Amino acid sequence: MEQHFTESGLTHAEVISNIRVKYGDKAKILFYKNVRLGGFMGLFTRDGVEYTGYITDTPAKNRRESDEKSKKEILNMTQAQKGSTLDEVLKEVKELKEQMVSGPREEAPLHPSLLKMRELLEENDFSDTYTAAMIDRLKREFSLEDLEQFSLLEDAVVEWIGTSLTEFQDSPVPSPRVFVLVGPTGVGKTTTIAKLAAINGVTSGDQSLSVCMITIDNYRIGARTQIETYGDIMGIPVFTAESYDDLKEKIDMNRDQDLIFVDTIGKSPRDFMKLAEMRTIVEACGGNAEIHLAISSTTKDKDINEILDQFEPFHYKSVILTKLDETTRVGNLISILSQKGKSLSYVTDGQGVPQDISRHTRAKLLNSLIGFGSDIERITDKLEKKYTRMRS
Repeated sequence: MEQHFTESGLTHAEVISNIRVKYGDKAKILFYKNVRLGGFMGLFTRDGVEYTGYITDTPAKNRRESDEKSKKEILNMTQAQKGSTLDEVLKEVKELKEQMVSGPREEAPLHPSLLKMRELLEENDFSDTYTAAMIDRLKREFSLEDLEQFSLLEDAVVEWIGTSLTEFQDSPVPSPRVFVLVGPTGVGKTTTIAKLAAINGVTSGDQSLSVCMITIDNYRIGARTQIETYGDIMGIPVFTAESYDDLKEKIDMNRDQDLIFVDTIGKSPRDFMKLAEMRTIVEACGGNAEIHLAISSTTKDKDINEILDQFEPFHYKSVILTKLDETTRVGNLISILSQKGKSLSYVTDGQGVPQDISRHTRAKLLNSLIGFGSDIERITDKLEKKYTRMRS
């Protein structure tokens, strides 16, 4: 049986010399080709040549037939080797790609303070993505020495949480200012409208504005009676509207008011037809109307995301969180609002009118965190001064 060989080198002379030394006169060369030699992962290679042949004792007269046979055998071997090599290369590339996407399989153990902070964030119900971002930032910005002082980490994280929240800022608009509240059923829109009307039109002393309320929720007798009762108690006029034209007429009638609050019908975010109908009616408020979306703090995360997305066609300017007093964890709310880039205009935390509503949304949510030993008031004051300077 004939033995095949391949020899490679930088020059023809070098390869032929090696073949003669190794195999002597019995070595028969069939063909050669140019190749790239050396290097690492395709880099720093050099030009070279590769000779292919076989070793035989066959007499010269029969060598031509033997040569043809050997050529075929070598070509078949070469093709098989190419296939095997290609499979190996593809396998290695796939493994490298998986490592690049998923990262190292084993993570370095976290510092005990980082582990403790991660547990604290998880206890507050922050999302995995939000928590991971906080831990990564601590690893980047804190030295090993500073990590030993857990109170420093607490203060930093609380401040970063506060920074991730955006508070809605009023912008000057032509009078009257029209404030529209939309949202799903059962989030407390009517009570919230009454609170807003009260703090702007009754309890602001010399700064009180002329205010009226309009409701288009004529389908629920209880809701209409409720807002009319609030209006009677506060001495604020209440109007009802049933259609686009009706609402437009009521707004035109109250052009002399400083502030008009519009209470809408609660709709399921999955009821696309009703949402479209409501949006058409709300358009009667005009292009300068401020539309705010009310969401209950007790709503499940997936539902919050769905509500935020499905009410996007209303082009709401901010979110009002209601019923904050009915939940014990706010991390999920902060995570979602931060991820979606939504600002907060008000937070309500009770049924009392008008006391249970606040514009200090950042302070309210930071004070709702559990387990942190930080001076929340000092941090919120610091953030308030920072954003006041930025706005001025």
